[in-house]
Amino acid sequence: MTDSQQPAVTRAFVLAAGLGKRMRPITATTPKPLVEVAGKSLVDYALDRIAEAGIPEAVVNVHYLADLMEAHLVRRRSRPLITISDERDKLLETGGGVKKALRHLGPAPFMVLNSDSFWLEGPQPNLRRLVAAWDPERMDMLLLLASAATSLGYDGPGDFQMDKEGRLARRAEREVAPFVYAGVAIVKPELFADTPDGSFSLNLLFDRAIAAERLFGLRLDGQWLHVGTPEALREAEERVKASATQP
Repeated sequence: MTDSQQPAVTRAFVLAAGLGKRMRPITATTPKPLVEVAGKSLVDYALDRIAEAGIPEAVVNVHYLADLMEAHLVRRRSRPLITISDERDKLLETGGGVKKALRHLGPAPFMVLNSDSFWLEGPQPNLRRLVAAWDPERMDMLLLLASAATSLGYDGPGDFQMDKEGRLARRAEREVAPFVYAGVAIVKPELFADTPDGSFSLNLLFDRAIAAERLFGLRLDGQWLHVGTPEALREAEERVKASATQP
């Protein structure tokens, strides 16, 4: 993509306000988005991938240890252009956090990323693949999905089943599903109409899109590393170092 070409998605929202409880004691003094893997913070991986995908603007929400988050973000000199959404007064969860920032995100579909979404890329960068796969005629949301079986640090039953067209359904109770949400989505802002004020989860929007048969998925090309605990962080470090030495 050249600078003169307008990407299909021009804004992204990075969820960086969470408490990171499962990562303690590391997060007692460091917000989880600033935890480093192989010498680089998780939030910088997210922001650099946003820029690489040709998305020029990002909104980042802050709550826990917000002063440290803001100081880090202000020091960045590279793209994307960052706007901070301040949630110091109240943590709004994933859905509420995005809803509070809608005025910064505009009327067009935008990308939402968990700041700790971390993966080893395959041959094609996954955010570019996600933008290329976005079809607003068929979709209200498009999720980046990882293989539950091959992801590092994940031992859950999976989140979604996917049909041959890429349409998603939640796994049934006591069922195992092949795909897990990798923490990245493209979302239409209209989905936030008639949502609660205050805290709520993006799962509400997933379910609305499923009910309309307009929730789709794209399989991640590469390996998803679920960096949820100190042990998983160490495993991710080892995996990144091993991948760097492979020919």
